[in-house]
Amino acid sequence: MDWFPFLNSLRIAGISTVIVFFLGIFAAYYIAKAPRLVKGALDVVLTMPLVLPPTVVGYLLLRLLGPKRPIGAWFLETFGLRLTMTWWSAIFATAVVIFPLMYRTARGAFEAFDETLAYAGQTLGLRNTYIFWRIRMPSCRQGILAGTVLAFARALGEYGATSMLCGYTPGRTATISTTVYQLWRTNDDALAFRWVLVNMAVSAAVLLAVNMLERKQKTGRRAS
Repeated sequence: MDWFPFLNSLRIAGISTVIVFFLGIFAAYYIAKAPRLVKGALDVVLTMPLVLPPTVVGYLLLRLLGPKRPIGAWFLETFGLRLTMTWWSAIFATAVVIFPLMYRTARGAFEAFDETLAYAGQTLGLRNTYIFWRIRMPSCRQGILAGTVLAFARALGEYGATSMLCGYTPGRTATISTTVYQLWRTNDDALAFRWVLVNMAVSAAVLLAVNMLERKQKTGRRAS
Protein backbone atom coordinates (compact mmCIF):
# COMPACT_ATOMS: atom_id res chain seq x y z
CA MET A 1 0.00 0.00 0.00
CA ASP A 2 1.53 3.28 -1.17
CA TRP A 3 1.33 5.81 1.66
CA PHE A 4 2.08 8.85 -0.52
CA PRO A 5 -1.59 9.98 -0.67
CA PHE A 6 -1.76 9.96 3.14
CA LEU A 7 1.51 11.86 3.59
CA ASN A 8 0.60 14.29 0.82
CA SER A 9 -2.80 14.93 2.39
CA LEU A 10 -1.14 15.57 5.75
CA ARG A 11 1.31 18.13 4.40
CA ILE A 12 -1.35 19.90 2.33
CA ALA A 13 -3.73 20.01 5.31
CA GLY A 14 -0.93 21.10 7.67
CA ILE A 15 0.32 23.96 5.48
CA SER A 16 -3.21 25.11 4.66
CA THR A 17 -4.16 25.11 8.34
CA VAL A 18 -1.13 27.19 9.31
CA ILE A 19 -2.01 29.73 6.61
CA VAL A 20 -5.66 30.08 7.56
CA PHE A 21 -4.80 30.09 11.28
CA PHE A 22 -3.08 33.45 10.98
CA LEU A 23 -5.31 34.85 8.22
CA GLY A 24 -8.46 33.75 10.05
CA ILE A 25 -7.38 35.26 13.36
CA PHE A 26 -6.34 38.52 11.67
CA ALA A 27 -9.63 38.82 9.78
CA ALA A 28 -11.74 37.78 12.77
CA TYR A 29 -10.06 40.26 15.13
CA TYR A 30 -10.55 43.31 12.93
CA ILE A 31 -13.92 42.39 11.45
CA ALA A 32 -15.34 41.78 14.93
CA LYS A 33 -14.67 45.47 15.61
CA ALA A 34 -16.11 46.71 12.32
CA PRO A 35 -19.48 48.49 11.99
CA ARG A 36 -22.49 46.22 11.52
CA LEU A 37 -22.96 46.88 7.79
CA VAL A 38 -19.27 46.39 7.01
CA LYS A 39 -19.18 43.26 9.14
CA GLY A 40 -22.23 41.84 7.38
CA ALA A 41 -20.80 42.47 3.91
CA LEU A 42 -17.41 40.99 4.76
CA ASP A 43 -19.04 38.01 6.42
CA VAL A 44 -20.90 37.19 3.22
CA VAL A 45 -17.72 37.39 1.13
CA LEU A 46 -15.44 35.49 3.51
CA THR A 47 -17.97 32.79 4.38
CA MET A 48 -19.06 32.16 0.78
CA PRO A 49 -16.65 29.19 0.23
CA LEU A 50 -18.35 27.41 3.11
CA VAL A 51 -21.70 27.23 1.31
CA LEU A 52 -20.54 27.02 -2.30
CA PRO A 53 -20.00 23.55 -3.80
CA PRO A 54 -16.27 22.72 -3.68
CA THR A 55 -16.26 22.20 -7.44
CA VAL A 56 -17.48 25.78 -7.91
CA VAL A 57 -14.66 27.01 -5.67
CA GLY A 58 -12.23 24.96 -7.74
CA TYR A 59 -13.62 26.39 -10.98
CA LEU A 60 -13.26 29.95 -9.73
CA LEU A 61 -9.69 29.28 -8.65
CA LEU A 62 -8.91 27.84 -12.07
CA ARG A 63 -10.25 31.05 -13.60
CA LEU A 64 -7.65 32.94 -11.57
CA LEU A 65 -4.68 30.58 -11.34
CA GLY A 66 -4.85 28.72 -14.64
CA PRO A 67 -1.80 29.11 -16.95
CA LYS A 68 -3.84 31.23 -19.36
CA ARG A 69 -5.53 33.30 -16.67
CA PRO A 70 -4.29 36.64 -15.22
CA ILE A 71 -2.54 35.48 -12.05
CA GLY A 72 -1.45 32.09 -13.34
CA ALA A 73 -0.06 33.51 -16.59
CA TRP A 74 1.90 36.18 -14.70
CA PHE A 75 3.52 33.65 -12.37
CA LEU A 76 4.32 31.37 -15.29
CA GLU A 77 5.93 34.14 -17.35
CA THR A 78 7.72 35.87 -14.47
CA PHE A 79 8.87 32.99 -12.27
CA GLY A 80 8.27 29.94 -14.45
CA LEU A 81 5.88 28.62 -11.79
CA ARG A 82 2.76 26.75 -12.75
CA LEU A 83 0.04 27.28 -10.12
CA THR A 84 -2.06 24.30 -11.16
CA MET A 85 -1.53 20.54 -11.45
CA THR A 86 1.17 20.39 -8.75
CA TRP A 87 0.88 19.01 -5.23
CA TRP A 88 1.09 22.47 -3.70
CA SER A 89 -1.73 23.70 -5.96
CA ALA A 90 -4.02 21.89 -3.54
CA ILE A 91 -2.91 24.29 -0.80
CA PHE A 92 -4.71 27.14 -2.57
CA ALA A 93 -7.88 25.07 -2.85
CA THR A 94 -7.91 23.77 0.71
CA ALA A 95 -6.97 27.13 2.22
CA VAL A 96 -9.92 28.83 0.51
CA VAL A 97 -12.34 26.05 1.50
CA ILE A 98 -11.31 25.86 5.18
CA PHE A 99 -10.80 29.59 5.78
CA PRO A 100 -14.46 30.23 6.75
CA LEU A 101 -14.27 27.56 9.48
CA MET A 102 -11.27 29.21 11.09
CA TYR A 103 -12.60 32.73 10.60
CA ARG A 104 -16.09 32.10 12.01
CA THR A 105 -14.82 30.17 15.01
CA ALA A 106 -12.15 32.74 15.85
CA ARG A 107 -14.60 35.62 15.45
CA GLY A 108 -17.05 33.95 17.81
CA ALA A 109 -14.28 33.51 20.36
CA PHE A 110 -13.22 37.16 20.07
CA GLU A 111 -16.78 38.41 20.36
CA ALA A 112 -17.21 36.40 23.57
CA PHE A 113 -14.04 37.92 25.06
CA ASP A 114 -14.50 40.19 28.08
CA GLU A 115 -13.22 43.54 26.79
CA THR A 116 -12.81 44.87 30.33
CA LEU A 117 -9.66 42.73 30.53
CA ALA A 118 -8.20 44.58 27.55
CA TYR A 119 -9.22 47.95 28.99
CA ALA A 120 -7.57 47.05 32.28
CA GLY A 121 -4.37 46.20 30.44
CA GLN A 122 -4.46 49.52 28.61
CA THR A 123 -4.83 51.46 31.88
CA LEU A 124 -1.70 49.65 33.11
CA GLY A 125 0.20 50.89 30.07
CA LEU A 126 0.41 47.57 28.26
CA ARG A 127 0.86 47.64 24.51
CA ASN A 128 -1.94 46.38 22.27
CA THR A 129 0.35 43.68 20.88
CA TYR A 130 1.04 42.42 24.40
CA ILE A 131 -2.66 42.51 25.29
CA PHE A 132 -3.56 40.58 22.16
CA TRP A 133 -1.03 37.76 22.54
CA ARG A 134 -0.86 37.50 26.33
CA ILE A 135 -4.42 38.32 27.38
CA ARG A 136 -6.87 38.04 24.50
CA MET A 137 -5.46 34.94 22.80
CA PRO A 138 -5.11 32.86 26.00
CA SER A 139 -8.70 33.71 26.93
CA CYS A 140 -9.95 32.66 23.49
CA ARG A 141 -7.60 29.71 23.01
CA GLN A 142 -10.20 26.95 23.36
CA GLY A 143 -12.41 28.32 20.59
CA ILE A 144 -9.43 29.08 18.37
CA LEU A 145 -7.97 25.60 18.89
CA ALA A 146 -11.33 24.03 18.06
CA GLY A 147 -11.50 26.06 14.84
CA THR A 148 -7.94 25.04 13.96
CA VAL A 149 -8.67 21.34 14.45
CA LEU A 150 -11.88 21.54 12.43
CA ALA A 151 -10.09 23.39 9.63
CA PHE A 152 -7.38 20.71 9.56
CA ALA A 153 -9.96 17.93 9.41
CA ARG A 154 -11.81 19.64 6.57
CA ALA A 155 -8.56 20.18 4.67
CA LEU A 156 -7.63 16.53 5.08
CA GLY A 157 -10.86 15.40 3.44
CA GLU A 158 -11.13 18.07 0.74
CA TYR A 159 -11.83 16.66 -2.72
CA GLY A 160 -13.85 18.88 -5.08
CA ALA A 161 -11.68 22.00 -5.34
CA THR A 162 -8.49 19.97 -4.90
CA SER A 163 -9.24 17.59 -7.76
CA MET A 164 -9.98 20.49 -10.11
CA LEU A 165 -6.85 22.44 -9.24
CA CYS A 166 -4.22 19.70 -8.98
CA GLY A 167 -5.87 16.64 -10.53
CA TYR A 168 -4.69 13.12 -9.76
CA THR A 169 -1.15 11.96 -10.49
CA PRO A 170 0.14 8.96 -8.47
CA GLY A 171 3.23 9.86 -6.47
CA ARG A 172 2.88 13.58 -7.26
CA THR A 173 -0.53 15.11 -6.56
CA ALA A 174 -2.58 12.20 -5.21
CA THR A 175 -4.44 12.75 -1.92
CA ILE A 176 -6.59 10.38 0.10
CA SER A 177 -9.81 11.72 -1.42
CA THR A 178 -8.63 11.70 -5.03
CA THR A 179 -7.12 8.24 -4.53
CA VAL A 180 -10.41 6.83 -3.26
CA TYR A 181 -12.21 8.23 -6.30
CA GLN A 182 -9.60 6.91 -8.71
CA LEU A 183 -9.63 3.44 -7.14
CA TRP A 184 -13.42 3.39 -7.33
CA ARG A 185 -13.27 4.33 -11.02
CA THR A 186 -10.89 1.44 -11.68
CA ASN A 187 -13.03 -1.03 -9.69
CA ASP A 188 -10.39 -1.56 -6.99
CA ASP A 189 -12.95 -1.55 -4.19
CA ALA A 190 -10.76 -3.38 -1.68
CA LEU A 191 -7.96 -0.78 -1.74
CA ALA A 192 -10.46 2.07 -1.92
CA PHE A 193 -12.14 0.76 1.23
CA ARG A 194 -8.77 0.65 3.02
CA TRP A 195 -8.25 4.31 2.26
CA VAL A 196 -11.78 5.06 3.43
CA LEU A 197 -10.96 3.37 6.74
CA VAL A 198 -7.77 5.43 7.05
CA ASN A 199 -9.67 8.62 6.43
CA MET A 200 -12.40 7.66 8.88
CA ALA A 201 -9.82 6.83 11.57
CA VAL A 202 -8.09 10.20 11.20
CA SER A 203 -11.42 12.04 11.13
CA ALA A 204 -12.58 10.23 14.27
CA ALA A 205 -9.38 11.22 16.06
CA VAL A 206 -9.88 14.84 15.04
CA LEU A 207 -13.51 14.88 16.19
CA LEU A 208 -12.49 13.40 19.54
CA ALA A 209 -9.96 16.19 19.89
CA VAL A 210 -12.64 18.80 19.15
CA ASN A 211 -15.00 17.23 21.69
CA MET A 212 -12.27 17.27 24.33
CA LEU A 213 -11.56 20.93 23.63
CA GLU A 214 -15.24 21.84 23.87
CA ARG A 215 -15.62 19.88 27.10
CA LYS A 216 -12.57 21.60 28.54
CA GLN A 217 -13.94 24.98 27.49
CA LYS A 218 -17.29 24.32 29.20
CA THR A 219 -15.51 23.14 32.36
CA GLY A 220 -13.41 26.31 32.37
CA ARG A 221 -16.50 28.51 32.04
CA ARG A 222 -18.22 26.75 34.94
CA ALA A 223 -15.14 27.09 37.11
CA SER A 224 -14.93 30.81 36.37
